[in-house]
Amino acid sequence: MADVEIARNGATLELVLNRPAKKNALTNAMYRSLNDALHEAERDEAIAAVLISGAGGIFCAGNDIGDFAALVTSGGEMAGEDFVRNIASFPKPLFAAVEGPAVGVGTTLLLHCDLVYATPESRFSMPFVDLGLLPEAGSSLLLPRRVGMARASAWLLAGESFSAVEALAAGLINAVVPPEDLLAAAREKAAKFAAKPRAALMAARKFLRGDTNELLTRIDDELAAFRAAMASPQAQAAFAAFLNKNK
Repeated sequence: MADVEIARNGATLELVLNRPAKKNALTNAMYRSLNDALHEAERDEAIAAVLISGAGGIFCAGNDIGDFAALVTSGGEMAGEDFVRNIASFPKPLFAAVEGPAVGVGTTLLLHCDLVYATPESRFSMPFVDLGLLPEAGSSLLLPRRVGMARASAWLLAGESFSAVEALAAGLINAVVPPEDLLAAAREKAAKFAAKPRAALMAARKFLRGDTNELLTRIDDELAAFRAAMASPQAQAAFAAFLNKNK
């Protein structure tokens, strides 16, 4: 089975992170699959919405550190950089169904979704600084605007994890639902969006989101700082410790 399962459900394109043995940690190949799917969904007029979820009771553990470290060493193209740009500029409604842990980009990608549903057991964290790295996906711009500077500092700088109840109170997610109802709830909302007048919905969404150029500029600035941080002794030590732990 593919590490990213792609299926159509009516007018919704469903993207399922399907690597539960590795907590759905994203590899470069998975990012490429997600990028291809987003490009296809943007071009295909029959697709009105995209829903992202994770298999095996897990949403996403962030980047696969082994794959990521190997890519850094080889100097290969990082498809994850294209992914954060693509999800930020994607013109159609985005939905997420979060079960279990959402780490790193597993949380920051949610800032680009229109509606997010999670389970009571869902837990969110963005431990970039603890790894010697920098926030990404425009989170340094979007998170304080969404949840306030106090929470953004606790989550992005201190690296504190937080629950679905806290995420709901902060306005990061839309609802907390039982695991058995999660996918159905997200699918129902995506279908309702898909049934709305397309031009009006997309125009209203664009106004709500504001200046995309500002966001993409911040993403590029974050990525430049992220790349520089990857070469730091702190980041290299964090990568080595993780890899040694998981040998």
